[in-house]
Amino acid sequence: MEQIDAPLAFTALGHPGRLAVFRLLMRRVPQATRPGEIARLTGVKPNTLSHHLADLEAAGLIRSERQGRAILYSVALENLTALVGYLVADCGRGRPELSAALIAQGARPVPRSRPLNVLFICSGNSARSIFAEAILRDLGGDRFRAFSAGTRPGSALNPIAVDLLRRNGLPVEGLRAKHIAEFELPGAPRMDFVFTVCDAAASEECAPWPGAPLTAHWGVADPVQAEGTEAERGLAFARAFSELHRRIAAFAALPFDTLDRLALQQQLDRIGLDDL
Repeated sequence: MEQIDAPLAFTALGHPGRLAVFRLLMRRVPQATRPGEIARLTGVKPNTLSHHLADLEAAGLIRSERQGRAILYSVALENLTALVGYLVADCGRGRPELSAALIAQGARPVPRSRPLNVLFICSGNSARSIFAEAILRDLGGDRFRAFSAGTRPGSALNPIAVDLLRRNGLPVEGLRAKHIAEFELPGAPRMDFVFTVCDAAASEECAPWPGAPLTAHWGVADPVQAEGTEAERGLAFARAFSELHRRIAAFAALPFDTLDRLALQQQLDRIGLDDL
């Protein structure tokens, strides 16, 4: 293994606090995250977090980048790939039972004979993920089946969001706030793609989805939390709708028939970074 020191990496991940930080950053790949947000979401004290981040970076598992006065952290994905390869090829001596699952998951084709199931997740399922569901239903036609859910959904949709959808000519019938648990039940649609559209949802501890769908984080600022005048709040909802519309339009236009899973994942990450 050339890119990373395996014992150092395993030592770094062997601490529960550092592992929690690393798992949070993995759920944001390929985006970078501020230390203050990591501390808030993990509950780790800032001084302790500084040590965790330094240890993970020294082990080659994460990297830092400066943006203005801020320092942001992200996963060094190529080094994690090398570490997994070391476990399978070196420690595991390349035994087929160790690599078969990884190979099968990476080679699993995107379905061609049915509409693709796409789930959008945010915390409340009252605005952003509802926007995404309605937009994909409109843009995707019969090529997709769009769904949305929340990790902590409210009891009703946000009325400003509903009004904005209507003013944009998108139907709101059948849209409702619901918990992601509905999609974890036996008989629920098996997802091909799962997108988190808020940072809080991306940070939730969720069980792996059946069927290993492709995932990406397309974080959008929460318009429900916007303050100010009625016009300023309305602008926040319009901005969230526009950002999601741009990303979902790019997603719906992808040449699914010609892209393998790795190429698709790269495109999904690019869309999440707004590199359109």
